[in-house]
Amino acid sequence: MYLRFAALGDSTTFGIGDPLGDGWRGWARILAAAMGRAHDVSFCNVAVSGATARAVRTDQLRVALGHQPTLASLIVGVNDTMRSTWDPVAVRDDLMSCAEALHGHGALLLTVRFHDHGEVFGLPGFLRRPLMARIEAVNRAYDEVYAHFGGIRVDLADCPEVRAREFWSVDRLHPSELGHRALAAAFADRLATEGIAFPRPSQLPTGPPPTWRSDLSWMVTEGVPWFGRRARDLGPWAARLAVARARRTPSVMEPAAR
Repeated sequence: MYLRFAALGDSTTFGIGDPLGDGWRGWARILAAAMGRAHDVSFCNVAVSGATARAVRTDQLRVALGHQPTLASLIVGVNDTMRSTWDPVAVRDDLMSCAEALHGHGALLLTVRFHDHGEVFGLPGFLRRPLMARIEAVNRAYDEVYAHFGGIRVDLADCPEVRAREFWSVDRLHPSELGHRALAAAFADRLATEGIAFPRPSQLPTGPPPTWRSDLSWMVTEGVPWFGRRARDLGPWAARLAVARARRTPSVMEPAAR
């Protein structure tokens, strides 16, 4: 088969967490390489670290369509949930527009449903619950994409690897090499049910094992600046949540209202 694979999305599809030389590899490139062992594959990765659903629609979609894909992965939305500009209606519209365009050009869609990021981060409940509410809004948009345009998808909440520490890089936001390989294998298994069979991507790591020095270097150069940007976005939101929670909690000096 001649397969034209376009990968759209954010830092996960870009490959953050799976270093290769001076750059990044990631699950999509691992999947494309595995497909190439049985088929003629043309691979185009237009994902950008930090991308939102709107950025995929305005900046990546045109390039991906120019590749004339027969397969297209569309995995984005987590960055939207962590911004003060969060707008679930806009995210839904952007995802639907991208999916409609890709499907209309004959591409089989590869999508996901997201897991509870707050659980992986270890966030306190009063932050975890509203973040998960935003994640679920993105998941509902992907449910609509799947209902309208079909394709294949991976529900990350159903993947036991997601709860394993080795699945994640040091920031617990991006998959490690093992995490990227697990995601590539999950898509490979589902593609086989669509008649696109090829050797399953290896689950054995090939990159250097992480060290405290490499983890520290990544956190200083990438992680801390990212968390700083998100803190500026989400700081006021988190503060309002904390105040609202405090107001709903009866004082220890006063009896609870009956």
